[in-house]
Amino acid sequence: MDVLRELKSVRERVVVTMAATNRNLFLSSLSPGSRALIDAHCTAVPLPIKTVLAQPEEIPPFAYFLTSGVASVVSGMPEGNAVEVGMHGNDSVVSAIQVLGPSTSPMRCLMQIEGAGLRIPTEELRKIFFASEEVRNRVLALIQVDMLILGQVAACNRLHGSEERLARWLLTAQDKVHMDVLNLTQEFLSEMLGARRATLTVVAGSLQRNGLIEYHRGRVKIADREGLEDVACDCYRIIRNLRTSHPIAMRAPFNGGSIAV
Repeated sequence: MDVLRELKSVRERVVVTMAATNRNLFLSSLSPGSRALIDAHCTAVPLPIKTVLAQPEEIPPFAYFLTSGVASVVSGMPEGNAVEVGMHGNDSVVSAIQVLGPSTSPMRCLMQIEGAGLRIPTEELRKIFFASEEVRNRVLALIQVDMLILGQVAACNRLHGSEERLARWLLTAQDKVHMDVLNLTQEFLSEMLGARRATLTVVAGSLQRNGLIEYHRGRVKIADREGLEDVACDCYRIIRNLRTSHPIAMRAPFNGGSIAV
C-alpha cells in the first residue's frame, strides 16, 4: 500500500511538472527529449510576491522557469537606493547565466507579481547545458537577449523620464502576465523607477488623469493600452522586439543537434 501511494505521488508530481513545462515558453520550445532531461530535475513551486530567487553576492542554488508571474532583477547601491534593471516572465529562465560557471552577482532577483514556476538546481542545469546541444543553443540565445535588454534598460533609466519608463514597464509586465490588472506595491513601483514615492504618485496620477490606467492601493488596471504605448518610450518596442524577433527566437523549432548521454 505504501508503495502504491508513493507511485501515485510520483505520478502526480510528473503530471504537474509536465503541465507547468508547457506554460514556460523556453521549455515548450524544446524537443521532447531535451524537455525530459530538464523535467527529471525540476520541482513545481509556488512563488508568492517578494520571494527571493537570487541574492546579491551569493551563487544562486537554483534556476527557475517561471510559468506565471513576474520577477524583477534589482540593482542596489550602498546608500540604499535601488532600481530595476531586468524582468523575467514565462519567456525566460532566472539565473540562466549560471550555466557558464558559478558566479556571484551584485543584483537581487525577486517576485514582484505572484506566480509559480519550476525550480532546478543550477548544477543540474549546467550538466544538461553541456550534455545537450539543443539546450545549450537555446540558453545561449536567451542569455544574449537578456544582455541586450539589460543594455537597453540601462540607457532607458538614464535618458528617459519617469512617465515614459512607467508606461514602458506596465506594458512589458502586461505582455508577460496577459492580464489588464496588475497587483503592484507602491514601494516596488518607486523602486522600479529609481525615484521617491512622491514622484511615483505624480507620475501615476498623470497617467490616471489621462485615462490610461486606474491606480489604487497597489492595484494597477491598464485602461487604454494603445494610449499607454503612445506615452511609453521607444525602449518598450525595442525590448519587445528583442524578445519576439531574435534570430534564434524561443518559439522557433530546433533544427539539428544532439543529446549526449
